[in-house]
Amino acid sequence: MALVTKKLRGTEDVLPAESYRWQFLEEIMREQARVYGFSEIRTPVFENTQLFKRSVGETTDVVQKEMYTFDTKGGESVTLRPEGTAGAARALLEHGVYNDGLPVKASYFVSCYRYEKPQAGRLREFHQFGLEVYGTSKPVADAELICAAASIFERLGIDDLSLEINSIGCPECRKKYHAALKEYFASHEAELCDTCKGRLERNPMRILDCKSKICSGIAKDAPVILDYLCEECEEHFKGVKACLDSAGMKYTVNPRIVRGLDYYTKTVFEFVSGSIGSQSTVCGGGRYDGLIEELGGQPLPSLGFALGMERLLLLLDSKGIEIPKPEACALYVAALGESAEAKAFTLVKDLRDASLHAQYDIVGRGLKAQMKYANKIGALYSLVIGDNEIEENKANLKNMTTGEQVEVTLGEDFVSQFTAIYLDGKTGSPV
Repeated sequence: MALVTKKLRGTEDVLPAESYRWQFLEEIMREQARVYGFSEIRTPVFENTQLFKRSVGETTDVVQKEMYTFDTKGGESVTLRPEGTAGAARALLEHGVYNDGLPVKASYFVSCYRYEKPQAGRLREFHQFGLEVYGTSKPVADAELICAAASIFERLGIDDLSLEINSIGCPECRKKYHAALKEYFASHEAELCDTCKGRLERNPMRILDCKSKICSGIAKDAPVILDYLCEECEEHFKGVKACLDSAGMKYTVNPRIVRGLDYYTKTVFEFVSGSIGSQSTVCGGGRYDGLIEELGGQPLPSLGFALGMERLLLLLDSKGIEIPKPEACALYVAALGESAEAKAFTLVKDLRDASLHAQYDIVGRGLKAQMKYANKIGALYSLVIGDNEIEENKANLKNMTTGEQVEVTLGEDFVSQFTAIYLDGKTGSPV
């Protein structure tokens, strides 16, 4: 019988045999978020479309080409989130979280949706981990955020990512820069793609981020934002670099980084890899001091980053960094007969209540098939019980690696007996 349907293009399934990899990364990210003082925020997967138009920017590729937007039965235009920051900022503003004291530090794990051409490291449904900081304009906050991202890579043993930083200034100094860009790109207008021709008047900085080879080639000789920074933005950027220098963080100033979303101001940064092809940016972020105000709140300087989970997994694979597998089944209890099955159920439940991974047959296999399954799941120990074992209230516990056996009783002290043997085995002591 043919399958009714298969997964949609640009999506991936995370199967049970692979999910431990995601869980391992998430555990490290949660731990690093905790030590840096962040608490998790969870927001809806879809929002009012206007939220993303106002925050991400109507001239961005995300809004113009990539968003999954539809009308509800009530006629409201909603969009599956293309990124995590806008929803977090909306929630902070709507619920007045900033009234609890500043800064507000929030972390998130989100699934995001963009209609792009699928390729390695770029999916239509993808996942991000992010950190958001609200309520500080100090350069040290930028450096701290960068260090938080770097700490995750360090925990994973990734030591050759390149940190690239830039400042794209504030609205005031960008006015002069926009004028210079308009003048430059106007002389190449006939060569620009149709999208960038539309950007020329509204937001020429977006041309710098165009994926067209022709437009990106023209952009290589465009004016550089660092030559147009106002005094305040220049001092802020110097402060960020000074903090990174004091922390021993290596970085490169890349004046071509603008990021793909319009809400960014001042500091922008990316962690870039040369090991995963064209989708080389593993983590990116920066400041968005005007975002809360753009969404209807009072001015509140903010910053954050997002880290792509799929790209991080690709990077780990490319470098041969193995994620440790979870501990195997500690004990498999094989049963013969109804009484033994009932006893196996009880023993396994008691073990699980003691936080030990234990399994038994729930599909009706014979003894040979049960033992074959115990081997397949990598059970460390096995216990076979039948009528004789039930009557004598004892059975032989087998070390599946060495083949050694030891007799154990099946009474109330079974869990403590097994726990002692199991822990001895883990530390290398003989059974």
